[in-house]
Amino acid sequence: MATTTFETLQALEPALSVRQVLTLERVLAGEPEVVAGAGQLDRPVRWVHVAEAPDVGVMLSGGEMVLTTGVLLAGDEGKQAEYIQSLHRAEAAAVVLGLGRAFPAPPDVMRRAAERCGLPLVVLHRPFPFAELTEEVQSRLVRRKFAAVSLSEAVRTAFTGLITAGAPLQRLLDEVAQHSGCPVVVTNLAHRVLATAGERSAVDDVLRDWERIARQAGGSEGDGWIRADLAGRGERWGWIMLCGYRGDTATGRLLADRAAEALVLHRMLGGGSAHTWEEQSAQSLLTDLVSGVVPARQLLPRARAAGLPVNRRTFVPLVVRDAEPAQLDRFLRLLGLPGLVAELADGATAVLLSLARDQDAEALTAHFAARLRTESGVAPAVVAAADPRTVWDDVPAGLREAQHVADAVADASAVLDLPAVVRLRDVHLRGLIRLLRDDPHVQSFAERELDGLLCGAGQDLLNVLRTYLATGRNKSRTAQLHHVSRPALYRRLEAIQTRLGVDLDDFEQAASVHIALLAHDAQQG
Repeated sequence: MATTTFETLQALEPALSVRQVLTLERVLAGEPEVVAGAGQLDRPVRWVHVAEAPDVGVMLSGGEMVLTTGVLLAGDEGKQAEYIQSLHRAEAAAVVLGLGRAFPAPPDVMRRAAERCGLPLVVLHRPFPFAELTEEVQSRLVRRKFAAVSLSEAVRTAFTGLITAGAPLQRLLDEVAQHSGCPVVVTNLAHRVLATAGERSAVDDVLRDWERIARQAGGSEGDGWIRADLAGRGERWGWIMLCGYRGDTATGRLLADRAAEALVLHRMLGGGSAHTWEEQSAQSLLTDLVSGVVPARQLLPRARAAGLPVNRRTFVPLVVRDAEPAQLDRFLRLLGLPGLVAELADGATAVLLSLARDQDAEALTAHFAARLRTESGVAPAVVAAADPRTVWDDVPAGLREAQHVADAVADASAVLDLPAVVRLRDVHLRGLIRLLRDDPHVQSFAERELDGLLCGAGQDLLNVLRTYLATGRNKSRTAQLHHVSRPALYRRLEAIQTRLGVDLDDFEQAASVHIALLAHDAQQG
Protein backbone atom coordinates (compact mmCIF):
# COMPACT_ATOMS: atom_id res chain seq x y z
CA MET A 1 0.00 0.00 0.00
CA ALA A 2 2.74 2.46 0.99
CA THR A 3 4.74 1.86 -2.20
CA THR A 4 1.69 2.41 -4.42
CA THR A 5 0.84 5.62 -2.59
CA PHE A 6 4.41 6.87 -2.86
CA GLU A 7 4.46 6.22 -6.60
CA THR A 8 1.18 8.12 -6.96
CA LEU A 9 2.69 10.98 -5.03
CA GLN A 10 5.78 11.07 -7.25
CA ALA A 11 3.64 11.06 -10.41
CA LEU A 12 1.42 13.92 -9.25
CA GLU A 13 2.03 16.97 -11.45
CA PRO A 14 2.71 20.27 -9.69
CA ALA A 15 -0.03 22.93 -9.79
CA LEU A 16 0.04 25.00 -12.96
CA SER A 17 1.21 28.56 -12.45
CA VAL A 18 0.82 31.51 -14.80
CA ARG A 19 4.49 31.18 -15.66
CA GLN A 20 4.09 27.50 -16.55
CA VAL A 21 1.05 28.16 -18.72
CA LEU A 22 3.07 30.70 -20.72
CA THR A 23 5.71 28.07 -21.46
CA LEU A 24 3.25 25.60 -23.00
CA GLU A 25 4.01 24.89 -26.65
CA ARG A 26 0.58 26.01 -27.85
CA VAL A 27 0.86 29.30 -25.95
CA LEU A 28 4.39 30.00 -27.22
CA ALA A 29 2.99 29.87 -30.75
CA GLY A 30 1.06 33.04 -29.93
CA GLU A 31 4.28 34.90 -28.94
CA PRO A 32 3.17 35.89 -25.41
CA GLU A 33 4.62 39.00 -23.76
CA VAL A 34 4.13 39.95 -20.10
CA VAL A 35 3.48 43.70 -20.05
CA ALA A 36 2.38 44.08 -16.40
CA GLY A 37 2.50 42.15 -13.09
CA ALA A 38 5.68 40.24 -13.98
CA GLY A 39 6.37 39.69 -10.27
CA GLN A 40 3.16 37.67 -9.84
CA LEU A 41 3.70 34.97 -12.47
CA ASP A 42 3.89 32.17 -9.90
CA ARG A 43 0.20 32.50 -9.06
CA PRO A 44 -1.60 29.15 -9.43
CA VAL A 45 -4.12 28.84 -12.24
CA ARG A 46 -7.31 27.15 -11.09
CA TRP A 47 -9.29 27.43 -14.34
CA VAL A 48 -9.40 29.22 -17.71
CA HIS A 49 -12.24 31.50 -18.90
CA VAL A 50 -12.89 33.35 -22.16
CA ALA A 51 -14.73 36.57 -21.25
CA GLU A 52 -15.27 39.92 -22.96
CA ALA A 53 -17.79 41.67 -20.66
CA PRO A 54 -16.39 44.61 -18.65
CA ASP A 55 -17.95 43.26 -15.42
CA VAL A 56 -16.52 39.74 -15.86
CA GLY A 57 -15.30 39.74 -12.25
CA VAL A 58 -18.77 38.93 -10.90
CA MET A 59 -18.64 35.57 -12.72
CA LEU A 60 -15.29 34.49 -11.22
CA SER A 61 -14.42 32.77 -7.94
CA GLY A 62 -10.66 33.34 -7.92
CA GLY A 63 -7.62 31.77 -9.55
CA GLU A 64 -8.88 31.97 -13.13
CA MET A 65 -6.81 32.94 -16.15
CA VAL A 66 -9.09 35.14 -18.26
CA LEU A 67 -8.70 35.26 -22.06
CA THR A 68 -10.08 38.22 -24.05
CA THR A 69 -9.77 40.00 -27.38
CA GLY A 70 -10.99 43.26 -25.79
CA VAL A 71 -13.56 43.77 -28.53
CA LEU A 72 -16.08 45.24 -26.05
CA LEU A 73 -13.45 47.43 -24.41
CA ALA A 74 -11.96 49.19 -27.42
CA GLY A 75 -12.31 52.96 -27.44
CA ASP A 76 -13.49 53.23 -23.81
CA GLU A 77 -10.64 53.75 -21.37
CA GLY A 78 -13.05 53.75 -18.41
CA LYS A 79 -14.27 50.26 -19.32
CA GLN A 80 -10.68 49.12 -19.81
CA ALA A 81 -9.67 50.26 -16.32
CA GLU A 82 -12.84 48.82 -14.76
CA TYR A 83 -12.20 45.50 -16.52
CA ILE A 84 -8.80 45.19 -14.83
CA GLN A 85 -10.20 46.35 -11.46
CA SER A 86 -13.01 43.80 -11.71
CA LEU A 87 -10.52 40.97 -12.32
CA HIS A 88 -8.37 42.16 -9.45
CA ARG A 89 -11.32 42.19 -7.03
CA ALA A 90 -12.24 38.67 -8.13
CA GLU A 91 -8.61 37.54 -7.45
CA ALA A 92 -8.07 36.33 -11.00
CA ALA A 93 -4.70 34.70 -11.67
CA ALA A 94 -3.97 36.66 -14.88
CA VAL A 95 -5.51 38.20 -17.97
CA VAL A 96 -4.41 37.31 -21.51
CA LEU A 97 -5.22 39.82 -24.28
CA GLY A 98 -5.06 38.72 -27.90
CA LEU A 99 -3.85 41.66 -30.03
CA GLY A 100 -5.74 42.31 -33.23
CA ARG A 101 -8.29 44.71 -34.66
CA ALA A 102 -9.56 45.84 -31.22
CA PHE A 103 -6.08 46.41 -29.80
CA PRO A 104 -3.21 46.32 -32.30
CA ALA A 105 -0.80 47.19 -29.42
CA PRO A 106 -0.90 46.72 -25.62
CA PRO A 107 -3.32 49.37 -24.24
CA ASP A 108 -1.59 51.73 -21.81
CA VAL A 109 -4.67 52.15 -19.60
CA MET A 110 -5.00 48.40 -19.00
CA ARG A 111 -1.23 48.02 -18.57
CA ARG A 112 -1.00 50.76 -15.93
CA ALA A 113 -4.07 49.51 -14.07
CA ALA A 114 -2.74 45.93 -14.06
CA GLU A 115 0.67 47.09 -12.82
CA ARG A 116 -0.94 48.99 -9.95
CA CYS A 117 -3.01 45.94 -8.97
CA GLY A 118 -0.18 43.45 -9.39
CA LEU A 119 -2.28 41.51 -11.89
CA PRO A 120 -0.27 39.76 -14.64
CA LEU A 121 -1.31 41.14 -18.05
CA VAL A 122 -0.10 39.08 -21.01
CA VAL A 123 -0.55 40.03 -24.65
CA LEU A 124 -0.38 37.61 -27.60
CA HIS A 125 1.29 39.13 -30.67
CA ARG A 126 0.14 36.44 -33.12
CA PRO A 127 -3.43 35.31 -33.76
CA PHE A 128 -4.18 32.43 -31.46
CA PRO A 129 -7.27 30.19 -31.10
CA PHE A 130 -8.30 30.51 -27.47
CA ALA A 131 -9.98 27.11 -27.64
CA GLU A 132 -6.57 25.41 -27.94
CA LEU A 133 -5.30 27.13 -24.80
CA THR A 134 -8.41 26.35 -22.77
CA GLU A 135 -8.33 22.72 -23.90
CA GLU A 136 -4.66 22.32 -22.99
CA VAL A 137 -4.89 23.95 -19.57
CA GLN A 138 -8.24 22.42 -18.61
CA SER A 139 -7.07 18.91 -19.45
CA ARG A 140 -3.96 19.35 -17.33
CA LEU A 141 -6.00 20.70 -14.43
CA VAL A 142 -8.51 17.87 -14.64
CA ARG A 143 -5.72 15.28 -14.69
CA ARG A 144 -4.21 16.90 -11.62
CA LYS A 145 -7.52 16.98 -9.74
CA PHE A 146 -8.08 13.32 -10.49
CA ALA A 147 -4.55 12.44 -9.35
CA ALA A 148 -5.03 14.51 -6.17
CA VAL A 149 -8.26 12.64 -5.36
CA SER A 150 -6.51 9.30 -5.98
CA LEU A 151 -3.59 10.29 -3.77
CA SER A 152 -5.88 11.53 -1.01
CA GLU A 153 -7.85 8.30 -0.96
CA ALA A 154 -4.75 6.10 -1.15
CA VAL A 155 -3.10 7.93 1.77
CA ARG A 156 -6.30 7.86 3.83
CA THR A 157 -6.71 4.13 3.16
CA ALA A 158 -3.11 3.43 4.19
CA PHE A 159 -3.46 5.37 7.44
CA THR A 160 -6.86 3.90 8.27
CA GLY A 161 -5.50 0.39 7.75
CA LEU A 162 -2.72 1.03 10.24
CA ILE A 163 -5.10 2.50 12.82
CA THR A 164 -7.61 -0.35 12.61
CA ALA A 165 -4.71 -2.82 12.94
CA GLY A 166 -3.79 -1.17 16.25
CA ALA A 167 -0.50 0.30 15.03
CA PRO A 168 1.30 2.51 17.58
CA LEU A 169 1.83 6.22 17.04
CA GLN A 170 5.41 5.75 15.84
CA ARG A 171 4.35 3.34 13.10
CA LEU A 172 1.82 5.86 11.87
CA LEU A 173 4.41 8.64 11.78
CA ASP A 174 6.88 6.39 9.97
CA GLU A 175 4.24 5.97 7.26
CA VAL A 176 3.81 9.75 7.02
CA ALA A 177 7.57 10.20 6.70
CA GLN A 178 7.76 7.54 4.00
CA HIS A 179 5.07 9.27 1.93
CA SER A 180 6.51 12.76 2.38
CA GLY A 181 10.20 11.90 2.08
CA CYS A 182 11.11 14.42 4.80
CA PRO A 183 11.31 14.61 8.62
CA VAL A 184 7.96 14.66 10.41
CA VAL A 185 7.53 16.30 13.82
CA VAL A 186 4.53 16.25 16.18
CA THR A 187 4.37 18.96 18.85
CA ASN A 188 2.03 20.14 21.57
CA LEU A 189 0.74 23.71 21.73
CA ALA A 190 3.91 24.82 23.52
CA HIS A 191 5.93 23.56 20.50
CA ARG A 192 7.53 20.81 22.57
CA VAL A 193 8.36 17.83 20.41
CA LEU A 194 6.25 14.77 21.24
CA ALA A 195 7.32 12.46 18.41
CA THR A 196 9.40 12.41 15.25
CA ALA A 197 9.86 10.23 12.20
CA GLY A 198 12.09 10.16 9.16
CA GLU A 199 15.75 9.61 8.41
CA ARG A 200 17.57 9.89 11.72
CA SER A 201 20.28 12.31 10.58
CA ALA A 202 17.70 14.60 8.93
CA VAL A 203 15.52 14.55 12.06
CA ASP A 204 18.53 15.39 14.22
CA ASP A 205 19.33 18.35 11.95
CA VAL A 206 15.78 19.65 12.48
CA LEU A 207 15.89 19.17 16.25
CA ARG A 208 19.27 20.89 16.57
CA ASP A 209 17.64 24.05 15.23
CA TRP A 210 14.29 23.48 16.89
CA GLU A 211 14.34 26.54 19.16
CA ARG A 212 14.48 28.84 16.13
CA ILE A 213 11.97 26.74 14.23
CA ALA A 214 9.56 26.78 17.19
CA ARG A 215 9.79 30.58 17.43
CA GLN A 216 8.79 30.87 13.79
CA ALA A 217 6.15 28.13 13.93
CA GLY A 218 3.34 30.65 14.24
CA GLY A 219 4.37 32.43 11.06
CA SER A 220 3.62 31.65 7.45
CA GLU A 221 4.71 28.39 5.87
CA GLY A 222 7.41 28.27 3.25
CA ASP A 223 10.51 26.49 2.00
CA GLY A 224 8.84 23.12 2.41
CA TRP A 225 7.67 23.65 6.01
CA ILE A 226 4.04 22.58 6.11
CA ARG A 227 1.96 22.44 9.27
CA ALA A 228 -1.49 21.01 10.03
CA ASP A 229 -3.52 21.38 13.21
CA LEU A 230 -4.23 18.43 15.47
CA ALA A 231 -7.70 19.13 16.80
CA GLY A 232 -10.85 17.29 17.75
CA ARG A 233 -14.11 18.01 19.51
CA GLY A 234 -13.57 21.73 19.17
CA GLU A 235 -10.15 21.72 20.83
CA ARG A 236 -6.73 22.10 19.23
CA TRP A 237 -3.97 20.28 21.09
CA GLY A 238 -0.96 20.21 18.79
CA TRP A 239 0.51 20.25 15.29
CA ILE A 240 2.10 17.89 12.80
CA MET A 241 4.84 19.41 10.64
CA LEU A 242 6.46 18.27 7.42
CA CYS A 243 9.96 19.71 7.68
CA GLY A 244 11.60 20.57 4.38
CA TYR A 245 9.09 18.90 2.06
CA ARG A 246 10.56 19.03 -1.46
CA GLY A 247 7.43 18.45 -3.51
CA ASP A 248 4.57 20.66 -4.59
CA THR A 249 3.12 22.73 -1.74
CA ALA A 250 -0.46 21.72 -2.49
CA THR A 251 0.50 18.05 -2.39
CA GLY A 252 2.39 18.57 0.87
CA ARG A 253 -0.65 20.29 2.32
CA LEU A 254 -2.81 17.33 1.30
CA LEU A 255 -0.42 14.90 2.97
CA ALA A 256 -0.23 16.97 6.15
CA ASP A 257 -4.01 17.24 6.36
CA ARG A 258 -4.52 13.50 5.82
CA ALA A 259 -1.83 12.76 8.42
CA ALA A 260 -3.48 15.11 10.91
CA GLU A 261 -6.83 13.38 10.37
CA ALA A 262 -5.18 10.02 11.01
CA LEU A 263 -3.48 11.18 14.21
CA VAL A 264 -6.69 12.64 15.59
CA LEU A 265 -8.53 9.40 14.81
CA HIS A 266 -5.71 7.39 16.39
CA ARG A 267 -5.99 9.45 19.56
CA MET A 268 -9.79 9.21 19.75
CA LEU A 269 -9.96 5.46 19.12
CA GLY A 270 -7.14 4.81 21.56
CA GLY A 271 -8.79 6.83 24.29
CA GLY A 272 -5.51 8.64 24.84
CA SER A 273 -4.58 12.28 25.06
CA ALA A 274 -1.81 14.65 24.06
CA HIS A 275 -0.34 14.15 27.51
CA THR A 276 0.07 10.40 26.95
CA TRP A 277 2.06 11.28 23.83
CA GLU A 278 4.31 13.42 26.03
CA GLU A 279 4.83 10.37 28.24
CA GLN A 280 5.71 8.26 25.22
CA SER A 281 8.20 10.90 24.07
CA ALA A 282 9.87 11.01 27.48
CA GLN A 283 9.90 7.21 27.69
CA SER A 284 11.60 6.88 24.32
CA LEU A 285 14.25 9.45 25.24
CA LEU A 286 15.01 8.10 28.74
CA THR A 287 15.00 4.49 27.55
CA ASP A 288 17.57 5.37 24.89
CA LEU A 289 19.65 7.18 27.53
CA VAL A 290 19.55 4.23 29.95
CA SER A 291 20.34 1.64 27.28
CA GLY A 292 23.37 3.51 25.97
CA VAL A 293 22.62 2.25 22.44
CA VAL A 294 22.50 5.84 21.19
CA PRO A 295 25.36 8.14 22.37
CA ALA A 296 24.13 10.77 24.82
CA ARG A 297 25.44 13.59 22.64
CA GLN A 298 23.18 12.49 19.78
CA LEU A 299 20.18 12.56 22.13
CA LEU A 300 20.82 16.13 23.27
CA PRO A 301 18.76 17.75 20.46
CA ARG A 302 15.82 15.46 21.32
CA ALA A 303 16.02 16.41 24.98
CA ARG A 304 16.14 20.12 24.16
CA ALA A 305 13.24 19.85 21.72
CA ALA A 306 11.22 17.93 24.34
CA GLY A 307 11.44 21.00 26.57
CA LEU A 308 14.18 19.85 28.97
CA PRO A 309 16.60 22.70 29.83
CA VAL A 310 20.10 21.44 28.97
CA ASN A 311 22.42 24.48 28.90
CA ARG A 312 24.53 24.97 32.04
CA ARG A 313 22.36 22.68 34.13
CA THR A 314 22.78 20.13 36.90
CA PHE A 315 21.13 16.81 36.09
CA VAL A 316 19.83 14.55 38.87
CA PRO A 317 19.06 10.98 37.70
CA LEU A 318 16.37 9.26 39.80
CA VAL A 319 14.52 5.96 39.64
CA VAL A 320 11.33 5.70 41.69
CA ARG A 321 9.49 2.51 42.59
CA ASP A 322 5.85 2.04 43.56
CA ALA A 323 4.63 5.33 42.07
CA GLU A 324 2.73 6.12 38.89
CA PRO A 325 4.51 8.22 36.20
CA ALA A 326 1.56 10.64 36.04
CA GLN A 327 1.79 11.07 39.80
CA LEU A 328 5.50 11.85 39.63
CA ASP A 329 4.97 14.30 36.80
CA ARG A 330 2.31 16.06 38.86
CA PHE A 331 4.71 16.40 41.79
CA LEU A 332 7.41 17.85 39.56
CA ARG A 333 4.99 20.47 38.24
CA LEU A 334 3.72 21.18 41.76
CA LEU A 335 7.26 21.79 43.01
CA GLY A 336 8.30 23.71 39.89
CA LEU A 337 11.09 21.26 39.04
CA PRO A 338 11.92 20.89 35.32
CA GLY A 339 12.34 17.27 34.36
CA LEU A 340 11.27 14.25 32.33
CA VAL A 341 9.36 11.25 33.68
CA ALA A 342 9.09 7.84 32.02
CA GLU A 343 8.16 4.31 33.06
CA LEU A 344 11.00 1.84 32.50
CA ALA A 345 9.99 -1.68 33.58
CA ASP A 346 9.00 -3.80 36.59
CA GLY A 347 7.37 -0.90 38.44
CA ALA A 348 10.37 1.42 38.05
CA THR A 349 10.00 4.97 36.76
CA ALA A 350 12.92 7.13 35.66
CA VAL A 351 12.96 10.81 36.58
CA LEU A 352 15.60 13.15 35.18
CA LEU A 353 15.69 16.51 36.95
CA SER A 354 17.31 19.52 35.27
CA LEU A 355 18.27 22.16 37.82
CA ALA A 356 20.03 25.50 37.60
CA ARG A 357 23.69 25.38 38.64
CA ASP A 358 23.04 27.59 41.68
CA GLN A 359 20.28 25.33 43.06
CA ASP A 360 20.99 22.81 45.85
CA ALA A 361 20.45 19.55 43.98
CA GLU A 362 20.57 17.27 47.03
CA ALA A 363 18.19 19.42 49.07
CA LEU A 364 15.65 19.64 46.23
CA THR A 365 15.88 15.90 45.61
CA ALA A 366 15.29 15.20 49.32
CA HIS A 367 12.33 17.61 49.33
CA PHE A 368 10.84 15.89 46.28
CA ALA A 369 11.23 12.45 47.91
CA ALA A 370 9.77 13.64 51.23
CA ARG A 371 6.72 15.20 49.58
CA LEU A 372 6.20 12.07 47.52
CA ARG A 373 6.29 9.85 50.61
CA THR A 374 3.89 12.00 52.62
CA GLU A 375 1.42 12.99 49.90
CA SER A 376 1.36 10.15 47.38
CA GLY A 377 -1.40 8.25 49.14
CA VAL A 378 0.27 4.89 48.46
CA ALA A 379 2.95 2.81 50.16
CA PRO A 380 6.19 4.76 50.69
CA ALA A 381 7.91 5.01 47.34
CA VAL A 382 11.56 4.07 46.98
CA VAL A 383 13.44 7.05 45.50
CA ALA A 384 16.86 5.95 44.27
CA ALA A 385 19.30 8.63 43.14
CA ALA A 386 22.70 8.88 41.53
CA ASP A 387 25.02 11.76 42.32
CA PRO A 388 24.21 14.95 40.37
CA ARG A 389 25.82 15.32 36.93
CA THR A 390 26.89 18.60 35.36
CA VAL A 391 27.88 17.05 32.02
CA TRP A 392 25.17 15.67 29.73
CA ASP A 393 27.37 12.78 28.57
CA ASP A 394 27.43 11.48 32.18
CA VAL A 395 23.63 11.28 32.45
CA PRO A 396 23.23 7.71 31.05
CA ALA A 397 25.64 6.27 33.62
CA GLY A 398 23.77 8.18 36.33
CA LEU A 399 20.41 6.74 35.25
CA ARG A 400 21.85 3.22 35.21
CA GLU A 401 23.31 3.75 38.69
CA ALA A 402 19.96 4.96 40.03
CA GLN A 403 18.23 1.96 38.42
CA HIS A 404 20.77 -0.38 40.02
CA VAL A 405 20.15 1.16 43.46
CA ALA A 406 16.37 0.89 43.07
CA ASP A 407 16.61 -2.73 41.97
CA ALA A 408 18.95 -3.60 44.86
CA VAL A 409 16.45 -2.54 47.54
CA ALA A 410 13.23 -3.35 45.68
CA ASP A 411 12.57 -6.66 47.45
CA ALA A 412 13.22 -5.40 50.95
CA SER A 413 11.98 -1.80 50.95
CA ALA A 414 9.17 -2.66 53.38
CA VAL A 415 11.49 -4.08 56.04
CA LEU A 416 14.61 -1.97 55.60
CA ASP A 417 14.99 1.37 57.33
CA LEU A 418 15.83 3.32 54.19
CA PRO A 419 16.52 7.06 53.90
CA ALA A 420 14.13 9.21 51.88
CA VAL A 421 16.63 9.16 49.00
CA VAL A 422 18.55 5.91 48.58
CA ARG A 423 22.01 6.14 47.05
CA LEU A 424 24.70 3.68 46.03
CA ARG A 425 26.38 3.94 49.45
CA ASP A 426 23.12 2.77 51.10
CA VAL A 427 22.75 -0.58 49.32
CA HIS A 428 25.98 -2.17 50.60
CA LEU A 429 26.00 -5.95 50.08
CA ARG A 430 22.70 -5.91 48.19
CA GLY A 431 24.26 -3.81 45.49
CA LEU A 432 27.21 -6.13 45.05
CA ILE A 433 25.02 -9.23 44.88
CA ARG A 434 22.80 -7.53 42.34
CA LEU A 435 25.79 -7.02 40.08
CA LEU A 436 26.89 -10.66 40.46
CA ARG A 437 23.44 -12.24 40.13
CA ASP A 438 24.07 -13.72 36.66
CA ASP A 439 27.32 -15.42 37.63
CA PRO A 440 26.82 -19.25 37.46
CA HIS A 441 28.89 -19.76 40.62
CA VAL A 442 26.68 -17.35 42.54
CA GLN A 443 23.56 -19.08 41.24
CA SER A 444 24.87 -22.49 42.29
CA PHE A 445 25.80 -21.14 45.72
CA ALA A 446 22.30 -19.71 46.26
CA GLU A 447 20.57 -22.95 45.26
CA ARG A 448 22.88 -25.02 47.46
CA GLU A 449 22.44 -22.86 50.56
CA LEU A 450 18.64 -22.53 50.23
CA ASP A 451 17.86 -25.97 48.83
CA GLY A 452 15.54 -26.95 51.71
CA LEU A 453 13.27 -23.92 51.20
CA LEU A 454 12.98 -23.55 47.42
CA CYS A 455 9.98 -25.78 46.87
CA GLY A 456 6.62 -26.70 48.38
CA ALA A 457 5.82 -25.41 51.86
CA GLY A 458 9.34 -24.04 52.11
CA GLN A 459 8.24 -20.89 50.24
CA ASP A 460 6.35 -19.58 53.28
CA LEU A 461 9.38 -20.21 55.47
CA LEU A 462 11.56 -18.47 52.88
CA ASN A 463 9.48 -15.30 53.31
CA VAL A 464 9.94 -15.47 57.08
CA LEU A 465 13.68 -15.96 56.64
CA ARG A 466 13.86 -12.99 54.27
CA THR A 467 12.18 -10.69 56.80
CA TYR A 468 14.19 -12.04 59.73
CA LEU A 469 17.54 -11.41 58.02
CA ALA A 470 16.49 -8.05 56.51
CA THR A 471 15.54 -6.74 59.97
CA GLY A 472 18.93 -7.72 61.38
CA ARG A 473 17.51 -10.89 63.02
CA ASN A 474 15.01 -8.85 65.02
CA LYS A 475 12.46 -11.44 66.24
CA SER A 476 9.92 -8.91 67.55
CA ARG A 477 9.91 -6.95 64.30
CA THR A 478 9.69 -10.13 62.21
CA ALA A 479 6.73 -11.46 64.24
CA GLN A 480 4.99 -8.10 63.89
CA LEU A 481 5.46 -7.94 60.12
CA HIS A 482 4.16 -11.51 59.68
CA HIS A 483 1.29 -11.04 62.15
CA VAL A 484 2.27 -14.04 64.29
CA SER A 485 3.08 -14.52 67.95
CA ARG A 486 6.65 -14.83 69.21
CA PRO A 487 6.28 -18.58 70.00
CA ALA A 488 4.88 -19.20 66.50
CA LEU A 489 7.85 -17.36 65.01
CA TYR A 490 10.30 -19.43 67.08
CA ARG A 491 8.77 -22.63 65.70
CA ARG A 492 9.16 -21.35 62.13
CA LEU A 493 12.77 -20.33 62.70
CA GLU A 494 13.52 -23.79 64.11
CA ALA A 495 11.93 -25.36 61.02
CA ILE A 496 14.08 -23.13 58.79
CA GLN A 497 17.28 -24.13 60.62
CA THR A 498 16.34 -27.81 60.40
CA ARG A 499 15.62 -27.66 56.67
CA LEU A 500 18.80 -25.73 55.90
CA GLY A 501 21.02 -27.46 58.47
CA VAL A 502 22.33 -24.15 59.84
CA ASP A 503 22.44 -22.25 63.11
CA LEU A 504 21.07 -18.75 62.49
CA ASP A 505 22.54 -17.55 65.79
CA ASP A 506 25.97 -18.17 64.28
CA PHE A 507 27.00 -14.97 62.51
CA GLU A 508 28.98 -16.63 59.72
CA GLN A 509 26.29 -19.18 58.93
CA ALA A 510 23.55 -16.50 59.05
CA ALA A 511 25.65 -14.27 56.78
CA SER A 512 26.10 -17.12 54.28
CA VAL A 513 22.35 -17.78 54.17
CA HIS A 514 21.68 -14.04 53.87
CA ILE A 515 24.00 -13.70 50.88
CA ALA A 516 22.41 -16.74 49.24
CA LEU A 517 18.94 -15.27 49.78
CA LEU A 518 20.00 -11.90 48.32
CA ALA A 519 21.40 -13.70 45.27
CA HIS A 520 18.23 -15.76 44.89
CA ASP A 521 16.01 -12.67 45.05
CA ALA A 522 18.24 -10.80 42.62
CA GLN A 523 18.03 -13.68 40.15
CA GLN A 524 14.26 -13.86 40.49
CA GLY A 525 14.00 -10.10 39.96
